[in-house]
Amino acid sequence: MSDPKENAGLARALGRVPSGLFIVTVRAGDRTNAFLASWVQQASFDPPTVTIAIKDGRPASELLNDGAACAVNVIPKDDGGGLMKHFGKGFGPEEDPFDGMETVQGTTGVELLPSALGALECKIRGSVAAGDHHVFVGEVVDGRSFTDEGESAVHLRKSGFHY
Repeated sequence: MSDPKENAGLARALGRVPSGLFIVTVRAGDRTNAFLASWVQQASFDPPTVTIAIKDGRPASELLNDGAACAVNVIPKDDGGGLMKHFGKGFGPEEDPFDGMETVQGTTGVELLPSALGALECKIRGSVAAGDHHVFVGEVVDGRSFTDEGESAVHLRKSGFHY
């Protein structure tokens, strides 16, 4: 059997699976981090639950243990590169990801980004290894909309084998 990554048709088809664009903010005690995420999906209605995939080795993944607070901030289609540019570069464990960014504190204590369309505050309830990523399950415990207008950013990749 050939290596699937050598199949250009498969790479294109997998890359065409649409995903949203989000900034996931994380707080565990006094430690914070944030990352640009495209693999976030609602997974349950009752209780409302989302899944969040993060590449192994990212500093934020160390904070996403059971019970940790995080927020999924929905990037607007007309972001103009503000949120994506700032958070897309990634942050080390000692860097302040919110330096220069407007934030408000959510009910769980996690930072929310008012320039997003809205935010879902979650408590992590578990995770599972999934290849080179971990998928975290977050129960949505609060949320807010920052605007009544705007559409969510959607992302399509040229290849389903890399960002």
